[in-house]
Amino acid sequence: MGQKPNVLTPEVSPLDRFGYTVRDLRERRGLSLRGLAAATFCSYSKLWKWENAKRAPKYRSEVEQLDRVLNAQGLLIELWERIGTDDSPQGHVSVSGLHVSESSVDLAMAASQRATSDDEGIFVPARLRDGSVVFVALDRRAMLRGGMGLGAAAALGGGTPAAASSLPGLTRPAQSASAYSGTPVEYFQRARRLLIDSDNLLGPSRAIAAARQHIEDIKQLRQDAKGTDRHALMELQTQYAEFASWLYQDLGDFDSAQFWLDRAFQWSHTVGDGDLTSYVMARKAQLAGEMRDLVDVVDLAEAAQRMARPRSRLAAVARTYESYGHALRGESTDSERAIDDVRNALDRVSSDTTPWGVWLNEQYVEVHRAQGLEVLGKHAEAAEVFTSAIKALPDGYHRDRGVYMARAAVAHAGAGAPDQAAAVGLQALTIANDTGSGRIVRELARLDKALVPWQRQPEVAEFRAHFDGTLAHES
Repeated sequence: MGQKPNVLTPEVSPLDRFGYTVRDLRERRGLSLRGLAAATFCSYSKLWKWENAKRAPKYRSEVEQLDRVLNAQGLLIELWERIGTDDSPQGHVSVSGLHVSESSVDLAMAASQRATSDDEGIFVPARLRDGSVVFVALDRRAMLRGGMGLGAAAALGGGTPAAASSLPGLTRPAQSASAYSGTPVEYFQRARRLLIDSDNLLGPSRAIAAARQHIEDIKQLRQDAKGTDRHALMELQTQYAEFASWLYQDLGDFDSAQFWLDRAFQWSHTVGDGDLTSYVMARKAQLAGEMRDLVDVVDLAEAAQRMARPRSRLAAVARTYESYGHALRGESTDSERAIDDVRNALDRVSSDTTPWGVWLNEQYVEVHRAQGLEVLGKHAEAAEVFTSAIKALPDGYHRDRGVYMARAAVAHAGAGAPDQAAAVGLQALTIANDTGSGRIVRELARLDKALVPWQRQPEVAEFRAHFDGTLAHES
């Protein structure tokens, strides 16, 4: 047989390419069609029709669920959007005979197989030839050309414990308690606070290796610890796992974020701290919302509320994430009711003594209200709320300010204000370059796409050129 060509043949329709890609991703992951049906809550016959280009998915939520289960990192959503409203298989070519470029699938696959690896790469955003933006592992860089911005230089130095030890006050601890200034527990508590501060100023890539190394050091110390020291170390190990999950979430590596949240949830039961377990469950709801997981987001948030103490701050935190989940599902009334409940609870929960969720304040709630409004299509109102909340942010919230600016820019674009959207987007892009935050990049990728109708306007063209220049590109 001849060598398989590496370009898409001209007669292949978007519907064909979507079906081929679904089948290819499923087979690479060793899933049968019935296994995929069970995982996605779709019927076998519906999935068969999608794979064989007999019919396109009707609802975006179906594609998002399929993309999540197959860890396609947005690739299936991009392919589905290009099918358009006409899903009839006119000019259909048998999928079994297609010769399709596998590079897009390979890029998506690279993002999903490293959650537990000891030799994992760092995610960087890359633009595919079809114009979509995905996150790929740095060890796939041989496939890429161009732009290595968005904190990639920091990421290159942040993948090893040696690089992490260059952070102020963070060196790998010896395995003897006598090596510490104070107790080992006090050392790791201080180190965690420093990492949290570093994360908001410098982004996640520099802190990940240190956080994971500290988890291993704590586990070794627990072998000889007894009594309250052993329990305190286990609690710290759980806190570090949750923090590692947050770092991966901000970097854009959702698989690793889920892995470390699952570990934190398991370990929290060993600690026996109800507040800590409730907080980790709430974080699982937050992550589901960021992944736009329409199946789990509300259920996880409601579970966190059941676990939390009644009328507590953590119950309000979980209710905040529930509000966004309802918005993702198009449930406007439920979303607004939930966020109003949180706003009304702020004074009551301010005296709660739990150390978890202390950042729940009016600005945080307003940002999440704006996020829900934007998803619900209320773009102008969302942009206004985002702008007010950003102005009220305290100093030091550098990365978070960038995330909110990027989301505000998307809202401005949705409201038909492309010049303002591009200007705010450029500011967010500066912070993305400072921190390497994948959350900012994901929002800016949405903005880049939303601004296409105005791409000839100078301000819009400037933003899109700067954004494209920071991305790696598929060769």
